[in-house]
Amino acid sequence: MDPVEQIATAVLYEGYVLWPYRRSARKNQQRWTLGGVYPRAFSEAAGTRDPWRMQTQCLVRGAAPTVSVKVRFLQVVDRQVGRWCADGRLEFVDALQVGSERYLAWEEATEREVVAADLPLRALAAPRSVPIVVPAGAAEEPLIGPDGAAVGALVRRWRALQGMVEIGAEPLQEALFRLTVQVSNTTPWSGEPRAATLQQTFASAHTLLTLDAGEFLSLMDPPEELRWAAERCENIQTWPVLVGPPGDRRTMLSAPIILYDYPQVAPESPGDLFDNTEIDQLLILNILSLTDEEKAEVRASDARARALLERTEALTPEDFLRLHGAIREFQALDAEPASIPLLRELEQPPPAQVVVDGVALAPGSRVRLRPRPGGDILDLALAGKLAVVEAIEQDYEGRIHLAVVLEDDPGRDLGVARQPGHRFFFAPQEIEPVDDRAGGRP
Repeated sequence: MDPVEQIATAVLYEGYVLWPYRRSARKNQQRWTLGGVYPRAFSEAAGTRDPWRMQTQCLVRGAAPTVSVKVRFLQVVDRQVGRWCADGRLEFVDALQVGSERYLAWEEATEREVVAADLPLRALAAPRSVPIVVPAGAAEEPLIGPDGAAVGALVRRWRALQGMVEIGAEPLQEALFRLTVQVSNTTPWSGEPRAATLQQTFASAHTLLTLDAGEFLSLMDPPEELRWAAERCENIQTWPVLVGPPGDRRTMLSAPIILYDYPQVAPESPGDLFDNTEIDQLLILNILSLTDEEKAEVRASDARARALLERTEALTPEDFLRLHGAIREFQALDAEPASIPLLRELEQPPPAQVVVDGVALAPGSRVRLRPRPGGDILDLALAGKLAVVEAIEQDYEGRIHLAVVLEDDPGRDLGVARQPGHRFFFAPQEIEPVDDRAGGRP
């Protein structure tokens, strides 16, 4: 599979079904939790954070670039299990045994996509609209017994979907454009609860953008002279990053999960596990530890989960060895034994205060966070936040780090107690002192 398509597919099926991959597992009772674009009427009536639109904005550099846009999502499909009765009726049941195979009623998903190709950005001052239209439908798959007779059927039904993809571009300066792609769900909604409304939702929605005669600029690490333009890009429910070979700027993936530029699927991975934030080796060991009864339920729950199980059970010892770890790069070490500088640094306590922009900072000082461009993605999400210095620490290489807790963090006391997830580290260059002499907040 093409590396870009591989990443996009991993995003599309992120969270589709989670370990232990069974219908009865509590974590699989609420699926389709990422990248949902819900019917507008539902979003506005429910008053929840379920969005009815998704917007991507990014920067394009080039004299006369053209863009191709692909919007992909999953449509939830209701899968029913039917049993043929003697009178010719198809009776729907929760489970059906057909020979050695068992089938369970559940939900599946089918892939949908909308494509608009070769659009000149200079012609998109008035946005181009591309409709999303999926008619309601149904399909029947016969279930054949050992004697060759049909004993039942899988009936899949999907509801109608309506929406719009709007693609626009505006010139910001010579050979620089801001490209906007908005996906909206206008499917009529008649008041069903959220669980039923998922069948009218664009699930796991994401946008893939490809350029000709131009290049995308990274929003995570833009050129310094264009940082102002990157900061004015408004992305709603999505996060655009560069994809493809490192250094290639022709393709951008706008996904509902936070990624770095040029994400990759590890070549050692034997296949999608629907949870790309986990470690393949650990998940595979957990899968193999399932009981025979649990594995039987996995096979009956979902065709993709069944394929995952069969792929896992077919792994060889050599496959497991490749999963144990890989060295991506090497770094030369000094001739001096590593223990000597380590012991030296252990003897040097961190300073009691750090001077930043002429202001002495110590534990208790208020600061504003200014993470460096291209830094850790979680740090970038805290840009502009007010925080309090909890401690000053020094690593074994002599670098100073300020441990901070956020002022508006409801779990701030956990950060003070040095609990992970509520205590963050920044270099002095990423900290801006806050002047409290007037007694007010900036």
